[in-house]
Amino acid sequence: MAQATFSVRMDESLKKQFDGLCQEFGMNPSTAINVFARAVVRQRKIPFEISSPETGITREGAMQAFTALRAQAKANGVSGMSLEDINKEINLARREAKI
Repeated sequence: MAQATFSVRMDESLKKQFDGLCQEFGMNPSTAINVFARAVVRQRKIPFEISSPETGITREGAMQAFTALRAQAKANGVSGMSLEDINKEINLARREAKI
């Protein structure tokens, strides 16, 4: 598929905030714009909201938490869980948090 360049002008402060949030979401700004454009075209509307529950989350902090969780999983003998098992645990924790 041929690629095209799309240039957007925005306030410098907004761009910095957008770049930071994209990093929190695990993507770069170009990927975020592509995700948005595909969804708009597919659904013919502004289809979704992406939000960050906390503004103090950094990539470094997330990686430290992830590394600590991996070590804890290994220590508890659950490091071999499948993605399906992990998602079940996440959904269970989310349900419990809403109670």
